[in-house]
Amino acid sequence: MLERYLEMHPQVDKALKGNKPVVALESTIIAHGMPYPQNIETALRVEEIIRENGAVPATIGIINGKIKVGLSQEEIEHMAKSNEVIKVSRRDIPFVLAKGLDGATTVAGTMIAANLAGIKVFVTGGIGGVHRGASNTFDISADLMELANTNVAVVCAGAKSILDIGLTLEYLETHGVPVVGFKTEEFPAFYTRKSGFKVDYKVDSAEELAAVVKAKWDLKLQGGLVIGNSIPEEYEMDYDIINKAIEDAIEEAENLGIKGKETTPFLLSKIKSITSGKSLESNIQLVYNNARVGAKLALELSKLD
Repeated sequence: MLERYLEMHPQVDKALKGNKPVVALESTIIAHGMPYPQNIETALRVEEIIRENGAVPATIGIINGKIKVGLSQEEIEHMAKSNEVIKVSRRDIPFVLAKGLDGATTVAGTMIAANLAGIKVFVTGGIGGVHRGASNTFDISADLMELANTNVAVVCAGAKSILDIGLTLEYLETHGVPVVGFKTEEFPAFYTRKSGFKVDYKVDSAEELAAVVKAKWDLKLQGGLVIGNSIPEEYEMDYDIINKAIEDAIEEAENLGIKGKETTPFLLSKIKSITSGKSLESNIQLVYNNARVGAKLALELSKLD
C-alpha cells in the first residue's frame, strides 16, 4: 500500500536496507526558501557535504503526486525553477498526492516522509515555531506538533528568529521534545548564535548525541528531538541589526495583511532585502554546517543499530 505513494531513490533504498547512514533533506528551502540559482547550488552542495561526511543524502519532495525519498538532480532543478510547486505540510499531503501535484515538503512534511521511509536524521535550516503575536493569531507551526509525535532527530540552527523563541521552547517542553545544544548551552536563533534562551542539554560530540537519540527511541519515548547547531561564528549576523530587520519586516507583513504559511517566505525575503543579501549567505552557510553534523549523527547512529 505504501509503495503507491512513496518512491525511494535506488541509492537511498540500498543504504537503508544495508543499515547505512541516511540523512533526510527538505525541499521547501529549494522551492520557497531561497532565490534561483542559489537554491539549486545550495541543495546540491548540501548533498555533497553529507556524502563527504559518510552518509547518503535523501532530499524529499512530491513529484506528480508521488513522495520522492531522494530527488534526482533534474527533480531538484524542477523544484527550484517551477512556480507550480505547493508548500506541503501534514494537512496538505493527501490532497497533493490525490491530485497528482508537485509539492515541496516543510519540516513537518519532510519528517513524515522520512519516518515512513525509516530515516532517523533530518537536516534543515531552522524549525518553525510559535509566531510573534500568537496569543492573538494562534499562529503556531505544524512543525512543533510533528516534533512531538514523529521519531526523527532534527538538526537545525535553532528556530527562525522571526518567531517567538521563548514560546516555541515552552511549547516543545510541554510536549516532551528534548531541545539539545550541539556544543552550545544557548539555543541558537538561526542568523545568530545567541537568543537569550538555554537548551535543555548540551552534547559535545556526535557519539554522545547518537547515544541520547537511541536511548529515547529504545524506551519508546515517542517524538523527535531538536538539535540546535549554531551558525559558524564567521557567518553570524549582528544581533541588533538582524532583530531590527525582523521587526521592520514583521510590521510590514502586518500592514499588508500577510498571514499563515505565506508569512515566513515574505519575512525571509524582506530580511534579505533589508540586510542587502547578507542574510541569504548566512542562511546558506548554516545549512552547510547542519549537514556536517547531521551526517556525523547518522553515521554514529548506524553503528549503534
